[in-house]
Amino acid sequence: MVGARKATAVVLGGAAVAALAVMVGPAAIQQAQDRMDQTMRYPTGAAAKAEEREVPSWLPDTAVRIAFLTGSHDGDRLIRATLPDRALPAGCTEGRPVGAVHLRAHWFPKDAPQRATAHCGLYDVALIGDQLYGWQDAAVAASARPGGLPVH
Repeated sequence: MVGARKATAVVLGGAAVAALAVMVGPAAIQQAQDRMDQTMRYPTGAAAKAEEREVPSWLPDTAVRIAFLTGSHDGDRLIRATLPDRALPAGCTEGRPVGAVHLRAHWFPKDAPQRATAHCGLYDVALIGDQLYGWQDAAVAASARPGGLPVH
């Protein structure tokens, strides 16, 4: 009887550990990936612009689940935002990409450049459903600014 109780306790303990791993595992994996690629995350566009001076001003305050990545020193940028109204931000214009994607992040689709249809500021962007994916190529941004300084 003691052996059966021990076996039951081991099985239940193992099941509890497995359930915890399923619940916590994906978030822990995402945090580890974010640290590797130095992604910053924000709950809203307003919060992102308040905390990070490099977040583009065209990002709507109402955007949610923002992921933002900057190159270490060259001005390349990636951004992902959920746009609840599924519309490009005000001031964005239609057009094919002019810059290349030089950064990589697990949350940024590799086919975003092929799906891009607009420009928001100096970012090339693709709106896929309610997800906006954008990138800024430092060389393009520098050439658009007097003196060659990166543009946000």
